[in-house]
Amino acid sequence: MSKTLLSATLLSAPLLSMTTAALLAAGAAQAAPTATAAAAPTVQTAAAVEQVRHRTVDIDGVEVFYREAGPADAPALLLLHGFPTSSHMFRDLIPRLAKRYRVIAPDYPGFGYSAAPPREQFAYTFDNYAKVVDGLTQRLGLKRYALYVMDYGAPVGFRLATAHPQRVSAIVVQNGNAYSEGIAGFWDPIKAYWRSGAPAEREALRWLTSAKATQWQYTNGVPDVSLVSRDAWSHDQAGLDRPGNQEIQLDLFYDYRTNLPLYPQWQRYFRERKPPMLVLWGRNDEIFVAAGAAPYRRDNPNATVKLYDTGHFALETHGVEMAREIGGFLDRHVKRGQ
Repeated sequence: MSKTLLSATLLSAPLLSMTTAALLAAGAAQAAPTATAAAAPTVQTAAAVEQVRHRTVDIDGVEVFYREAGPADAPALLLLHGFPTSSHMFRDLIPRLAKRYRVIAPDYPGFGYSAAPPREQFAYTFDNYAKVVDGLTQRLGLKRYALYVMDYGAPVGFRLATAHPQRVSAIVVQNGNAYSEGIAGFWDPIKAYWRSGAPAEREALRWLTSAKATQWQYTNGVPDVSLVSRDAWSHDQAGLDRPGNQEIQLDLFYDYRTNLPLYPQWQRYFRERKPPMLVLWGRNDEIFVAAGAAPYRRDNPNATVKLYDTGHFALETHGVEMAREIGGFLDRHVKRGQ
């Protein structure tokens, strides 16, 4: 991207963020009636199956937003997003898989359209996120489901898988880490914060919530940035710019340290349970580097690993191809009736 184009894009980010922020607020205000209407039984036509519905549900006092599409009696696929995005990252993938699967994509508290309780009332930790998502699966009656885990979705989803291995029918990993090999130089300042827990190291990470950093996450390592929708980083930045949200994200940066000691437990699950696993990775990702992809096969020889010439948000540039890979993988490994 040229310097002129990059400058123009970054200068337009505040305006885009303000516009999207208004839409976020409006959407949150209208979400509750949608959830109420969803309680009524409906007959799904073939065309309606692919139509994405936008709903909210109360999970332990927290309003959780989720997107859903697909036949109600089809095998379930749970899509778990990363930072700094939300279920919005799956906006194109959901209808592509909804013909044969019941696809559900929640927003974690503090992300997207889910509520963001005050930090004094809700601890923003990966343990808590796993509890919220687990509560959602139970509320929706998901006795068995496949997982798609990306970035933050990996520690959330792997907590669910190890706590309830009998519920997980298959796992799709997309730039989601479970190995020390996947963590490189990007994490050095975050590790400094883990070591000290001090205000100075916390403040040094605040730039990761800036418009420039958000756009970088989407475009870094991408050979053709015209494939990346500006709606993606504008939508995410609107959420980050909400009052108090930066502090939520800094809490999560600090809490990420709790995931690394769990790596051996997750790896043991891969070895012992050997769940059907498809690992898709943007090989140019600097956040979770490509070296973190291959070790999945070390613990689960049945895992399939595929690298793409792109960055962190591989769905933005390879969504059509990845949807075919995921659909074929699920068709082979997930039985009807699950």
